[in-house]
Amino acid sequence: MSKDPWTDPDPQPGDFDDDLADIDPRFVESHVGNPDAKLRLLISVEGEDVVRLERIAHARGKTPSDVVAELLRDADRSAA
Repeated sequence: MSKDPWTDPDPQPGDFDDDLADIDPRFVESHVGNPDAKLRLLISVEGEDVVRLERIAHARGKTPSDVVAELLRDADRSAA
């Protein structure tokens, strides 16, 4: 399958492999991750979806971010 530079994601997997291989290991530091770290995503919801999300959250007694988190967990379970 060929790559389409107009529609394919950029960068592609492997695009930086040669550059990474050229890095002198003396300049690479490895750090243990923080198991308590959190990731915050900014999700854009517009128009009627905003009203819908607020209505669902209110009906469940939750915040909109809780509803989105539940949606992601449910989607992950069904994809597994």
